[in-house]
Amino acid sequence: MKFFVDTADVAEIEELAVTGLLDGVTTNPSLVAKAGRPFLDVVREICALVDGPVSAEVTATDGATMLAEGRKLAALAPNVCVKVPLTWDGLKTCRQLRRENILVNVTLCFTPLQALLAAKAGATFISPFVGRLDDIAHDGMALIGDICDIYAQYPALETEVLVASIRHPVHLLEAAKLGAGVATLPPSVLKQLVKHPLTDRGLEGFLADWAKTGQSIL
Repeated sequence: MKFFVDTADVAEIEELAVTGLLDGVTTNPSLVAKAGRPFLDVVREICALVDGPVSAEVTATDGATMLAEGRKLAALAPNVCVKVPLTWDGLKTCRQLRRENILVNVTLCFTPLQALLAAKAGATFISPFVGRLDDIAHDGMALIGDICDIYAQYPALETEVLVASIRHPVHLLEAAKLGAGVATLPPSVLKQLVKHPLTDRGLEGFLADWAKTGQSIL
């Protein structure tokens, strides 16, 4: 499973990139607004930090302007993945950008049939939002299962399922069990994955026993 981090904070990305765990980055207009820096500068810096895809979202809603924005974003770096919304204009833009060999992430997916449309339009990634569905008392992980099942029936569809709006480690666990290829996590959730009280307790015990020996490795 590929791990993407969902942030526009360059410092956070730099810290996580050195672990070797990051396969890519996703951003959106809300995350860029939090960063408080020029959008294009942020995208360039992130692309220089990671080798994998960096999703940068268009802000237009009409097809012609989406396409122009997508081409401008793609020109920033070879690993830019243009992010478009799951609308008719977004799907048209996706199709054209893919014809130009530009990576495309179709975002704001909430139904399996939307995901099927994105795959037929040639999307590199589809981003179903599990947390937002959970917020309105729908089963976000059921959506992931349905999309994975549908895509598996049609090997010609090459779109990867990029699980988004992850709120906690259980979302990631369930997505991995369902066979989703990619998950994008907030830095705080990614850092939670390493933690377990028994790991902390065991390390404390080992260190206490080592201190009793009076030895030093260095």
